[in-house]
Amino acid sequence: MSTNIPLAERMRPSSLEDFLGQKHLLGDKAILNNMLNSGSLASMIFWGPPGVGKTTLARIIAKSSDRIFFSLSAVHSGVKDVRATIEKAKNQQFFDKPNPVLFIDEIHRFSKSQQDSLLSAVEQGTVTLIGATTENPSFEVISPLLSRCQVYILKPLEKEELRQLINIALKKDHYLKKLKIRIDEDEALLRYSGGDARKLYNILELVVNAGQAESIEPIMINNEYVKSRIQENIALYDKNSEQHYDIISAFIKSVRGSDPNAAVYWLARMVEGGEDPLFIARRLLILSSEDIGLANPNALLIATSCFQAVKLIGWPESRIILSETAIYLANSPKSNSAYQAINKAQEQVKKTGDLPVPLHIRNAPSKLMKELGYGENYKYSHNYEENFAEQEYLPEELKNSLLYEPQNNPRENEARKRLASLWKNGYKY
Repeated sequence: MSTNIPLAERMRPSSLEDFLGQKHLLGDKAILNNMLNSGSLASMIFWGPPGVGKTTLARIIAKSSDRIFFSLSAVHSGVKDVRATIEKAKNQQFFDKPNPVLFIDEIHRFSKSQQDSLLSAVEQGTVTLIGATTENPSFEVISPLLSRCQVYILKPLEKEELRQLINIALKKDHYLKKLKIRIDEDEALLRYSGGDARKLYNILELVVNAGQAESIEPIMINNEYVKSRIQENIALYDKNSEQHYDIISAFIKSVRGSDPNAAVYWLARMVEGGEDPLFIARRLLILSSEDIGLANPNALLIATSCFQAVKLIGWPESRIILSETAIYLANSPKSNSAYQAINKAQEQVKKTGDLPVPLHIRNAPSKLMKELGYGENYKYSHNYEENFAEQEYLPEELKNSLLYEPQNNPRENEARKRLASLWKNGYKY
C-alpha cells in the first residue's frame, strides 16, 4: 500500500454516527448522548484499555459541541506546556462561544504539580478537561481534580464490532478497496487484537502488506496466515498485546509460587520491554496482601515502600527496587486467609443483608440511647485478664461464624493457638 498514514489513522471516525462501541455511554438515552444533546459539557476522564476510542471520542465530542480542541500528551508535556495551552484557551473565549476542550492523553503520567496546574482552569471553566487513562484514576489522578471530573469507563470492543470495523475498512479505505482481499477466517485477527481497534487495523494492514509483498492474489486471510505473519513481525514485548498480560501473569504466579528465579526472569522481560514500573509495583502491592498476607505482614510494608520509591525514582534504577521486592515476596511464606476471609464476609452480607448491630456493642452517646439498652452489658476487654473478655460481636443470626481461618504457616499457627486459648466457648480454631 503506497501510503505513509497508518490504516488505523485513515479509518479514525469523525462523527458519533461512525463511532463503534461504547453503547453504554453513547446509545439512546445513554449518559454521554444526553450530555451532548443538552449542550452542557462537564469535564471528564475516559478510563479504558488502549484502542477503544478514548482520543477519537474526545475529538468527536469537541467537534459535535462546536468547541475548539487542544490536545496534550502527558508523556511529552510539562507544566509550562499546560500553562501555555490554558493561556491560548483564555484567548479563544468569546461571549457567545463555549469554552475549549483540553484533551490530555495518558493523564495518569502527569505528576502532582502538573495536575495541580490544571485545577484553576477546570474550576473556573476556562477549559473543559477530557483526560484519557489506561490506569485506575482513583490511584493516578489527584483528588481535587478527580472530584471535578466525571469518570467514564470505556470497554474493549466486542467481536461483532471488530468485524464491522474490518468490513468498513475493506469497503471504504481508498487503498484496501482496490485490492482483492478474501477473509476465510477471522478468529486470529480478532483474538490478537484483544478488543483494540487500533491493533486490529495494524494487524490487518500488516497481513495485507505481507500478502502484497508475496504477490498473493487474491490475498486470502485465514488464522494460520495471520499467526505466521504476527510471529514474524510483533516485537517480543508489546504493552498493548495479549503477551503483556501473559507476562505479568507469569510474574505474579512465579512470586506466588515461591520461585524467585522465575520472578526475576519475568521482571527482566518487563524491564527490557519498557513496562511502566508503577504497573509492576502496583501488582506486587496487591499480591503482598492477597497471597502472603498474615503469613508475613511485613510483605505489605515492603511492597508499599517499593511502590513509593518507584514513584519517586522511575527507570532505570527502579529495576533494583522491584527486583529486591519480588525476591522478598517470593521468599515469603504464603497465605490467602485475609483474602478468603473478606470474600466469605461479603458473601454473608449479600445473603443476610443489613443485620442489626447487637445492642451491647452499639454506640451510646445520649441518655435516650442508654435507656434503650445501647452499650448495656458490654465488657471492656482491657478490664479482663489477657485483655480479653469472651462476648458476641457478630449479629445473632451469624453467631460463631468462622470467616477467618488461620493457615498453616508459623505466624498464623501462633495466631491459631492464641485464638483457641481465648475463645474456649465460641470459635473452633
